[in-house]
Amino acid sequence: MFEYAPAPESRDVVDIKPSYGLFINGEFVPGSSSFKTVNPANEEVLAEVAVASSDDVDRAVQAARKAFGVWSSMPGAERAKYLFRIARIIQERARELAVLESLDNGKPIRESRDVDVPLVAAHFFYYAGWADKLAYAGFGDRPLGVAGQVIPWNFPLLMLAWKIAPALACGNTVVLKPAETTPLTALLFAEICQQADLPPGVVNIVTGAGETGAAVVAHPDVNKVAFTGSTEVGRIIARTVAGTSKKLTLELGGKAANIVFEDAAIDQAVEGIVNGIFFNQGHVCCAGSRLLVQESVQDQLLDSLRRRLSTLRLGDPLDKNTDIGAINSADQLARIRQLSDLGEQEGASRWSPACELPEKGFWFPPTIFTGVAQSHSIAREEIFGPVLSVLTFRTPAEAVEKANNTPYGLSAGVWTEKGSRILWMADRLRAGVVWANTFNRFDPTSPFGGYKESGYGREGGLAGLEAYLDV
Repeated sequence: MFEYAPAPESRDVVDIKPSYGLFINGEFVPGSSSFKTVNPANEEVLAEVAVASSDDVDRAVQAARKAFGVWSSMPGAERAKYLFRIARIIQERARELAVLESLDNGKPIRESRDVDVPLVAAHFFYYAGWADKLAYAGFGDRPLGVAGQVIPWNFPLLMLAWKIAPALACGNTVVLKPAETTPLTALLFAEICQQADLPPGVVNIVTGAGETGAAVVAHPDVNKVAFTGSTEVGRIIARTVAGTSKKLTLELGGKAANIVFEDAAIDQAVEGIVNGIFFNQGHVCCAGSRLLVQESVQDQLLDSLRRRLSTLRLGDPLDKNTDIGAINSADQLARIRQLSDLGEQEGASRWSPACELPEKGFWFPPTIFTGVAQSHSIAREEIFGPVLSVLTFRTPAEAVEKANNTPYGLSAGVWTEKGSRILWMADRLRAGVVWANTFNRFDPTSPFGGYKESGYGREGGLAGLEAYLDV
C-alpha cells in the first residue's frame, strides 16, 4: 500500500487584493457598498468586493455606449488583434487564473487548470478568427450595441469567455455581472483587459448580487441580454425583457439523462458517468444527474460504479490529487442536503463511499440513489450537486420516454456499440446536446444550448455569433 502524499498548488502565484472596485470605462472605481467573497473550502474571507448600485450600472452602460461607436467602427481585423492578445495573456497567466478560480469557487485545481482555463483561451482564439469574417458567417455584420451579460458561479471564467468573446468579435461592447460568490476571476480578467490595452468602456464589470444583475437586464440602453443560471431567474429575465427590442439568450437548468445500453463498454461508461455527474461537484447545468441503465446490466454497472467512487479523493481543491472539491456556498449545500433527504423520504436507497469530510467549509460526499421512480423529486428537480439518481429501462423506446420525461432539455449521453442506435436516439431525445460514448465534451467550435425550460439560443461555434448580430 502506498501512503497518500498531498501535492498542493501554491497560492503564492496569486496576488489577491484586500478589496476590489468596479471596472468601468477601463478603470477600477469604488462601489456604493461592499460584500465579502469567501473560500468555500475553509470559509476564509478572500477579499471585499464592491457592490454596484443602479447608478453604477448606469455609468457602466453609458461607458459601453460611448465605446461602442469606436469599437464597432473598428475594422474586424483590428478587433481580432485585441482578442488574440487577450487569449495569449490568458495563456501566460493560466496558472494564476486557475489557482484563483479554485480558491473562489471550490473546484479542484486539476479541473480549473486542465479544463476551464484552456477552454477560456480557446474561445477567445476562436472568436478572434471570426472578427474579420462576419460577412461570411451568414448573419450579417452589424453589431447590436451594448450587451448586458449575467453569469453564474459554477464556471465563472469559462462563462465569461462564452459571453464576452463572441460579443466583442461582433463589434458589441459589454457590461458583465459575475456571480456574487465568485467575482474574483472576472476582476482579474478586467486587469487582463487593461494589460491588453483594450479601449476603455469596451468591457465593463459590475459586481454585486441579484439587484445588480436586475439593473443590468432592465437598463433601457442595453440592446442584448445574455444569462446563464437557474430557470427561475431566467423566467424573471424573460418577463423583464418582454415587450422591448432587446435580444435575449437564456442557458438555464438541466436534468440530463445518461443512457447506458447493455452492449456498452461498461468501464468506459462508468468513467463517463463519473465525469458526467461528479465533475465540478455536479455544479454543471448539463450534468448527467439521471442515469438510465438497461435492466440486464444494472447490477454489473452499479458494482463497477461503486468501486470507482471509492477511489475518488475529496478534499483541498488546491491539491492536485483531489477529485471532488468544495460545494460553492452554504446556501447551495443546504439545497443539496434538502433534496437528498427528500429522496430518502420518498423511498429511494442512498449510498456514498466511505468519505471523511473536512471540518470547515462546505462539503458533500458523492452520492448515488437507486430505486428511483420518475415521480421522485431527485429525478425531477435540479439538485446541482454530486448526487446521481439511477433508473432502469428495458427498450430503447422506454429509454427515450424516460429521458424526455422532464421539463428540461439541455443535454443527454448515449452509451452503446451500435452507431445506428446512437443516431436513432439522438433524433428522438429532446436535448440541445447529445453526446455519444462520452460526456461533458466542450469545444469553442460547437454550439451549446437547450430546449424547453433549459432556455433558448445557442452559445459557441458559428451559431454563437447570431446572438450578437442584427440579423
